Amino acid sequence: MSPVLVTARRPADVAREVEGLASAGRRAFVLARVDHGGMLDRERLGAARYAAGFYSEVGLEEETPTAVAAAR
Repeated sequence: MSPVLVTARRPADVAREVEGLASAGRRAFVLARVDHGGMLDRERLGAARYAAGFYSEVGLEEETPTAVAAAR
């Protein structure tokens, strides 16, 4: 099963969304970057990991370099 992309911006909203998806049986989550991997992204990642539970996989979306993104 592929990971669910979580796009919520506030950590509390991320936790709420992940918790609902985890209750529905999802176990893999990827958070869209909103702060280029900065403090807000790390805070959101912590909220998602806590809400997802021990047996879930939670990660941060890979950042695409601007030159590569522009070429697409």
